[in-house]
Amino acid sequence: MIEIKNIMKQFQNETAIEYKDMTFETGKSYMLLGASGCGKSTLLNMIAGILTPTKGSIVIDGVETSKQSQRERDKFRIQNIGYIFQDFKLLNDMTVMDNINILRLENVDTSNAVQLLKNLGIEEKKNSKIKHLSGGQKQRVAIVRALVKKPDIILADEPTGNLNFAIGEQVIKELVEISQGKTLIAVTHDERLAKYFDEVIDMNEMTDGRRDLYGEEVK
Repeated sequence: MIEIKNIMKQFQNETAIEYKDMTFETGKSYMLLGASGCGKSTLLNMIAGILTPTKGSIVIDGVETSKQSQRERDKFRIQNIGYIFQDFKLLNDMTVMDNINILRLENVDTSNAVQLLKNLGIEEKKNSKIKHLSGGQKQRVAIVRALVKKPDIILADEPTGNLNFAIGEQVIKELVEISQGKTLIAVTHDERLAKYFDEVIDMNEMTDGRRDLYGEEVK
């Protein structure tokens, strides 16, 4: 279970986002829906331990990760969280398998990678370089890389943002299916994908928006 309590993030440009309390239950899939700039990706990055909340707490399975050091949060993320980035963060001149096996540097067991690639229909691309793949294929590789370490939590930041709707819808269906039994939190702005998730959270209602130090909303 992930508990978000009294969270606020202050940025260097003196704007801030305040979040209402939220709870994400183990084994359920969540869509974070909302306009650009409402704090969806910021929340994912705080759950992942990439960003530190300015105030408030994030508690994951009884551990207050927001109070940990950056080194402790990085270790927690490597061991427990699979993160699918919007821009994939794949190495274009390396093969699919090399992009996955690079996780071995973090002591991640990647022995189930080929099976995951097969499950997502791209096993035949395992020796292809990333630069030769389509957007949908790259997204599936990013999903496999996030899931190969068998994480308890999967975070996906706009996993369909670079894809047309038909391909994006298929990717979401595959992601939700392969994430059964885990906690999946996916950020998107596409309401048409809501039907595939257990719960949809409107982040426009869960934040007070970006405000400056004087409490004025930043457009």
